[in-house]
Amino acid sequence: MTQPFTAASHHDVLVLLVQLAVLLFTARVMGEIAQRLKQPTVVGELLAGILLGPSLLSGLFPALGEWIVPQTATQGYLLEVVSLIGAMFLLLITGLETDISLIRRQARTAIGVSFGGITVTFITGFLLGQFLPDDLLADPERRIVFALFVATAMSISAIPVIAKVLFDMGLLRRDIGQTIIASGMSDDTIGWIMLSVVAGLAAGEAVTFATIAQSVGSVLLFMVLSFTAGRWMVARLMRFVQSEITVRERVLSLVMVLTFTWGAITQALNLEAVLGAFVMGILFSMTRSLPSDVIHTLEKIAFGIFAPIFFAVAGLKVNMAGLLQPRLLLITLLVIAVATGGKIVGTYLGARLIGGRDHWTALAFGAGLNARGAMEIIIATIGLSLGILTQDMFSIIVVMAMATSLMAPTMLRWVVSKIKPEEAEIARLRREALAAGSLLANVRRVLLPVRVRPASQSGVAQRIEARILERLNDRNNLSVTLMSVGKADGRAEAQKYLDRLAGLFHREPVGKKIVINDNVGGAILDEAQKDYDLVVLGATENGKSTEVLFTPIIDFLMRSSPCPTLLVQGGEVEPEWSPRRILVASNGSAASRRAAEIAFAIASQPGDEVLILQVVERTMADYQLDAEQKIFDRHMQTAQRSVDDLRELGQLGGVQTVAEVKPGREPEKIILQAAKDSGADLIVLGTSISIATDRLYLGPRVERILANAPCPVVVINA
Repeated sequence: MTQPFTAASHHDVLVLLVQLAVLLFTARVMGEIAQRLKQPTVVGELLAGILLGPSLLSGLFPALGEWIVPQTATQGYLLEVVSLIGAMFLLLITGLETDISLIRRQARTAIGVSFGGITVTFITGFLLGQFLPDDLLADPERRIVFALFVATAMSISAIPVIAKVLFDMGLLRRDIGQTIIASGMSDDTIGWIMLSVVAGLAAGEAVTFATIAQSVGSVLLFMVLSFTAGRWMVARLMRFVQSEITVRERVLSLVMVLTFTWGAITQALNLEAVLGAFVMGILFSMTRSLPSDVIHTLEKIAFGIFAPIFFAVAGLKVNMAGLLQPRLLLITLLVIAVATGGKIVGTYLGARLIGGRDHWTALAFGAGLNARGAMEIIIATIGLSLGILTQDMFSIIVVMAMATSLMAPTMLRWVVSKIKPEEAEIARLRREALAAGSLLANVRRVLLPVRVRPASQSGVAQRIEARILERLNDRNNLSVTLMSVGKADGRAEAQKYLDRLAGLFHREPVGKKIVINDNVGGAILDEAQKDYDLVVLGATENGKSTEVLFTPIIDFLMRSSPCPTLLVQGGEVEPEWSPRRILVASNGSAASRRAAEIAFAIASQPGDEVLILQVVERTMADYQLDAEQKIFDRHMQTAQRSVDDLRELGQLGGVQTVAEVKPGREPEKIILQAAKDSGADLIVLGTSISIATDRLYLGPRVERILANAPCPVVVINA
């Protein structure tokens, strides 16, 4: 008979709330202190648990310990559930930070470092596990499982701790930092597979070839299905939720539902729920349309609430007093030495022999990847819950994790000081610094509303937009949705039109959406509010009256869009039209810089050229009030510095860029003449729309260029 659902007792709930408040507060305070001492915050959060636990305060003041350390099974279960959620959040974030393309780019070195680090550390850890005293084993008769667990625990690095250390030291974007992260990602992926196998063995009765094969098979089957059917399902659900669901934080809810679902699947397979969270994080990291604000929200929840509680709970389980016994202290030092030596020697050999890196760079990989912090605590917690580790062995592993995390900053700082960055790395870092705050950096989902046209014109009107988006996709990996708004009796025709139009996009399948609504502008605006990062508008002609600049709908959307808009004006072009020569009209403003960024992204093919032109206006008043040309000369110098910065940005991105400053009384005429003389295929303008009027107003110069341009024009408004 099914037991009735009952809640925990009033006192147990009260204890849980007190525990959460005290643990979170202390963990954040200790994390702040650790950060001020230039140590990872995880060290302070762990120390918070140790400080509050039986190692110190709860041991010295038992009355306090009754409110901090669980005294009954129910209290323990309640706190463990919250701790598990913290671990799942942490692994979800780690998965989201996993960059598959980064691993591919650093493949040779990352594989060498990861292979060497895991192999040597696993072997040394396994040998250590075979010789540790029986009283550190929960079940001395299952020493092989224990040794495998110790070996696996020592092999894994801690991406969150490593990333935090690299960030604090300004190394995250350095080549060495990127390769350390890539190797750490590989370590974590392989390590979690090994951990799942060991966890599967721990759940069985005997270690045989069949049990090992079953555990490995479960992991491989889960991984294969996750990265095939699972990836397809995640992409489809993301598209559905973002397109059809209107409730707030819908994508955040989807991420957490799938994270818990994948955790349940791995738990059902006798693996670990955290593995499911890690894999789901990777799947979402491969999804082009995941909004950046969702990632930021998850990070805030994880690092602001649940992760500190998780680490503090882990610290509560440590009894440092027991480790002060001479025998256990020596074993702790031995474990730290074996873990550190195995990781540094293994990564060094892998980097030198497989990656072909120099001595100091190879040594730096070991210094960085030696940090165990977060992952080690999760693994130790799993080992304790599975009955593999005793309390003393759990404490030893936690101390080892803390010691290696404390070593990393000092070791890295010393080793990196010996490494001289290459010219290519310096150029890349300079390019990233110049591109900081780029509009395109946050563009993932693009909405392209279209008007259904006759079959004879199918695709002609959108050919320019499609070609531009295809070029932007070369750099940004975009998710494009085509949208048509009309009446019910036109649905079939609209579907055929969108299907034909989708053929212009050769890189990735595009989304197609048909909305039945008489209010075309309102329907498009409603859709644009569904987590889109950019709306692309096609304007085939200027307005035929003084009331509108383009058309009433285009003008309305330009003024009202909740996200940046990219307007493309251009009539019919040849099927082979391609923007090879691009002119950017600059005036030194942030808007014109965004225009240059768009132009550089469009100029993605070899031989493409971008001309940056800034015109410094000189009027009759200048001749009268600036007789010595001091003001004018200063304006010319400022303009030259502005276009030189943009030229450097383009050249660092591999784009052939020419920068020019011209004086003149009519800037728009000079810009139009330059477009004709250079044979420009595209003009890119940046603008900021005034909201002080109910009409679209881009300024007289922009409107004159739009009206007289000899080629298509792109206007970007952020």
